[in-house]
Amino acid sequence: MELDIQCEEMNPSRWAELLSTMKSCKTIRLDDCNLSSSNCKDLSSVINTNPSLTELKLNNNELGDAGVEYLCKGLLMPSCNLQKLWLQNCNLTSASCETLRSVLSAQPSLTELHVGDNRLGTAGVKVLCQGLMNPNCKLQTLQLEYCELTADIVEALNAALQTKPTLKELSLSNNTLGDTAVKQLCRGLVEARCDLELLHLENCGITSDSCRDISAVLSNKSSLIDLSVGDNKIGDSGLALLCQGLLHPNCKIQKLWLWDCDLTSAGCKDLSRVISTKETLIEISLIDNNLRDSGMEMLCQALKDPKAELQELWIRECGLTTACCKAVSSALSVNKHLKVLHIGENKLGDAGVELMREGLLHPNCNIQSLWLGNCDLTAACCPTLATIMVAKQCLTELDLSYNTLEDEGMRKICEALRNPNCKLQQLILYDIFWSSEMDDELRALEESKPELKIIS
Repeated sequence: MELDIQCEEMNPSRWAELLSTMKSCKTIRLDDCNLSSSNCKDLSSVINTNPSLTELKLNNNELGDAGVEYLCKGLLMPSCNLQKLWLQNCNLTSASCETLRSVLSAQPSLTELHVGDNRLGTAGVKVLCQGLMNPNCKLQTLQLEYCELTADIVEALNAALQTKPTLKELSLSNNTLGDTAVKQLCRGLVEARCDLELLHLENCGITSDSCRDISAVLSNKSSLIDLSVGDNKIGDSGLALLCQGLLHPNCKIQKLWLWDCDLTSAGCKDLSRVISTKETLIEISLIDNNLRDSGMEMLCQALKDPKAELQELWIRECGLTTACCKAVSSALSVNKHLKVLHIGENKLGDAGVELMREGLLHPNCNIQSLWLGNCDLTAACCPTLATIMVAKQCLTELDLSYNTLEDEGMRKICEALRNPNCKLQQLILYDIFWSSEMDDELRALEESKPELKIIS
């Protein structure tokens, strides 16, 4: 049994009602429910008396250090079997880390700890690392995003990594680590016995100086399948170094996020080699890089390679225009694997959609999710979009937000939605202006097709 409630104010009677339900729940999620430390006292009792409870999510509540102290009393009980604990953005400080250290040291069932968006600081996380080093600790996932960490944390993290073969996921994004610390961390990861699968280092002050060491992790840790270094200014030179590791036979990367990394079309030559030769790679994000049409054309050429297995390409806000759409269409008509294409916030225009039509309608194309928000589209391209919506039964998600489609274009979209061959499940239409009559038509459509969700 699961209890999943979000964004609900908890009055005393509602809370009492939920407490009786919680006693038999396997999963409890109470994100954004205005909980406080007093609620944690009750939750501690639930943890203690409900041995089937394995997952507890309390994100975005003002629990404070006092609340965590109450929770941990339940977590330290022998009857507790909790495996996953989420306390993101709960107004915690370093004071909570001593309490959580006790739990890590004493509770071998706990495999996931998410404490991001809390002001734990370097001193607090050093205390957590002491708990990680305890032989009883079997933690697999540690999420420490936005925890106000500095370079000084790396020594303690590396010491913990050497003793923790169970650790599989480490997220340190949005902390001011810098190159020196990241290089030191990567050297520790290469030496560590853990089979790390996920490493997130977004917005950590990384430049190209760190990329050789990150590349060494990629080539030495075949377990690493998810790497995110987005929002770091690594540039094309840093990408070239990363690609050396990505192309290594040991590297089995599946998900690679390189958004806002100061990449240009010059870097697409190296990326194209990775896409066309690394058969394990199924998802790549290049959002907010100035790749331009020439860069996109290189990527499309790579997608046509028989060895390319990419399923998701996120290429929003990359300086693309109509000029690259013929290459996109050609790739779609050849590549059978691509299911998600985020190409919004590029000036593709109506002509670009027309050029992509052939590829999208090709039998080889298996696209499921197509994002065209803010692409300078007008009502003129809606007949083409309507044809794609009806003909492409694999297409279940379409984003047309921030385009001036107006009533004329929306009428064509509605016609397609009414067609029984249209299998769309989610249509995203933020900031598209239409009349009240059109609004009524969309609402009626949504009621007549329960499987369809229109988000506007």
